[in-house]
Amino acid sequence: MNIASTQQRAIVTSTGFQLASIAAATLALLLAGCGDDKDKASQTAAKVNKEEITVHEINFVLQRQQGLKPEQAEAASHQVLERLIEQQLAVSKAQDEKLDRDPRVVQQLEMAKKEILARAYVEHLGESVAKPTSEEIAKYYDEKPALFKERRIYSFQEIGIEAPPEQFDEIRAKLNAAKNINEFVDYLKSKQIRFAGSQAVRAAEQLPLASLDAIARLKDGDSLVTRTPTGLMALYLAGSRSQPVSAEQARPAIEAFLWNQRKTEAVQKDMKAMRDAAKIEYVGKFAPTAASAPASAPAAAPSVAPTVAPTAVPAASSALDTDAISKGLK
Repeated sequence: MNIASTQQRAIVTSTGFQLASIAAATLALLLAGCGDDKDKASQTAAKVNKEEITVHEINFVLQRQQGLKPEQAEAASHQVLERLIEQQLAVSKAQDEKLDRDPRVVQQLEMAKKEILARAYVEHLGESVAKPTSEEIAKYYDEKPALFKERRIYSFQEIGIEAPPEQFDEIRAKLNAAKNINEFVDYLKSKQIRFAGSQAVRAAEQLPLASLDAIARLKDGDSLVTRTPTGLMALYLAGSRSQPVSAEQARPAIEAFLWNQRKTEAVQKDMKAMRDAAKIEYVGKFAPTAASAPASAPAAAPSVAPTVAPTAVPAASSALDTDAISKGLK
């Protein structure tokens, strides 16, 4: 599982502001700290009536803008300052109208504060987790040949079939016996079985990791059937081509994946320990009843058989995409 908390945006579009975002940004700046009064005075970037906007605040926002190039920093800092000026004007107006005392706003401020503190805890705990070693990275590379050294680009024909469970065996048998996919489609039509077909070209990292080994074992012309909530998904491998990834190319993605996985496990372990040590009492309608299971821990996600996604994944590129490999690992 991924520990992912929604980052509150400090700056919103110039056409308007969302109150919750303003509250979260303000709280984040307060928690981060902006130095003492003398330092603040020397770092003032603008004054809005009686309030000051500092360089620290601008830098705080810039640090959270991903993909910002060094040569863009100067122009971006001016844009951020203008947004912070507009933000301060909106905050001042909200205070004048006593919106900061509105129960709904107070609740949003408290929730934003909790969100920021909880995220700070997760980040702090993650900093103590050691990065994977070169040996661990090499081991993972060797254990996932279908994703790396035996990586392939697959051309699929997919058929989503709506059918009751009692027809599954017959459908599987007909697919295995069919000489080609068109013959199987003719069978579905003759039985008036509803289906939808599609074609897709995907790299190994664009496939569900749980299904990759089974798909990698397919030869061109082979097929694979998986269950779906409404019936079956027939996957026909029309063709494939080899495009391996070297250990050096895969290293950044593997390192990031294993490190994030280790962080997640550390947070889960620490959270379980805190839950076990805490006195948690469910009351009112949330109190456990004789007919309900104990509510000592969140329910585990239901186990679902892996299926191949229909057509939501973009076509595979002929060039290696490290970001795509990282996403595929997740």
